[in-house]
Amino acid sequence: MAAKRTGEKYYAIIEAAVKVIAENGYHNSQVSRIAREAGVADGTIYLYFKNKEDLLISLFRIKMGEFTAGARHELKDLKNPFIKLARLIHLHFNRLESDRNLALVVQIQLRQSENSIRKGIAAPLKLYFNIIEEIVVEGITSGAFRQDVNHKLARQMIFGTMDEVATSWVMSTHQYSLASQIEPVYYLLARALAQDGKIEPFSI
Repeated sequence: MAAKRTGEKYYAIIEAAVKVIAENGYHNSQVSRIAREAGVADGTIYLYFKNKEDLLISLFRIKMGEFTAGARHELKDLKNPFIKLARLIHLHFNRLESDRNLALVVQIQLRQSENSIRKGIAAPLKLYFNIIEEIVVEGITSGAFRQDVNHKLARQMIFGTMDEVATSWVMSTHQYSLASQIEPVYYLLARALAQDGKIEPFSI
């Protein structure tokens, strides 16, 4: 029965799963292959995870949790909602570009998984959605963003835009930097949100 959720081997298995699933796809990634990549016995996997599905969900929770905590830390001292928006886009794109294997798993493999997996990753995603929604609400409250903006719809559009741009990048056969899209995406979203068209120049 899986019980342990910490330790060197636990994180080695997480990193191995990212690599193996990115290279082979979720359905073609055998637990034995992940164990071999992690340098552990097959049975060791089951000391930490119930099954491959639990491993994929745990992988996402760990990686998303780390990103969300880091984003909150980066944004906590910023006061301007436009700068917060720019910083978040910067963090989102740079995190994915820094680990293409993780980007492949998050942007492609999780989308092709079973409904139970999608349900399993809902909680950590919600924590990230909350950060986006807070930026929108702060912008509306401060008068920087339009007063008629629906904060929940705006959150969906901000995340959806970043998500689609990241997916297009990871699936593209042409090599280009995802970071090169940060500023254009910022201006697109900022102009849609801005009160009276007044936006802050791009700055992170």
